[in-house]
Amino acid sequence: MNKLKIRNSRIYHRIPVYCLIAPFLILFFVFTILPILSSVVLSFFFYDTVSAPKFIGFNNYLQMFAGDDVFPSALKNTVLFAILVGPVSFILSFILAWMINDFGKGARTFLSFLFYAPALSGNAYYIWQVFFSGDSYGYANSLLMFLGLSTEPIQWFQNVKYTFVIVAIVQLWLSFGIAFLSNIAGLQNVDRELYEAAAIDGVKTRWHEMWYITVPAMKEILLFGCVMQIQSAFSISAVPMALAGFPSVNYSVETLVTLINDVGNTRHEFGYAAALSVMLFVLMLATKTLMQKFINMSGK
Repeated sequence: MNKLKIRNSRIYHRIPVYCLIAPFLILFFVFTILPILSSVVLSFFFYDTVSAPKFIGFNNYLQMFAGDDVFPSALKNTVLFAILVGPVSFILSFILAWMINDFGKGARTFLSFLFYAPALSGNAYYIWQVFFSGDSYGYANSLLMFLGLSTEPIQWFQNVKYTFVIVAIVQLWLSFGIAFLSNIAGLQNVDRELYEAAAIDGVKTRWHEMWYITVPAMKEILLFGCVMQIQSAFSISAVPMALAGFPSVNYSVETLVTLINDVGNTRHEFGYAAALSVMLFVLMLATKTLMQKFINMSGK
């Protein structure tokens, strides 16, 4: 009886806490958990908004791997973009923040703004349309023709050899944003006494400091930046569509998000679009797990 009274007393005293977090939990369930569950359920149906949903089992997933000629290209491009914009960008943003952190306050502030600037303007990538314009007025073509390296304008976004590379560079340029800023903030809050204690214990190099002191002290910040980078890497669609058009030449920069947009909003095959969304969710979850394991390896 005493244990039951103690438990009931604890629940009673936590009621104000539960009331405070209830609005967030309700909104989180309605706008995050429920859509995910709905997508999983809908992925087993054929639904085109005209007729009633028809249960078709795993046919949408079979179509994905055996009946869709675009899906392999979209999956390959998504994974390649995710590798470049996810782990590569995440590691580069951390190393840059780590290097800039040792600068004076003025230089650090200026450089932080310089690297964060592309993320401040949502349409900053449009400058690359001008740079790689397919006529002689484009900066790249103008420079190549001036130097005598080309006799006619290059159609950058109509040539498969250039399209993916250009879009990857632009997306990498845009991707530093939040992860870089969070890393700078995290580095500023690492206790300096930890470095002094490490020096006494025999840590000699800056790389050892980073691996054994900095990264373990910033695990939560790094995990936040990791999740944001994964979300950014796997949701790439605006930049390829704006630069290379939709659809791109030979689907050279087609991603799962642009394919979902085409299947759902153009063809109105919402069951198949839901199956593609589930596949994208699984990829994001697997990548997040791998990155979290890598972060947890630090200091060992």
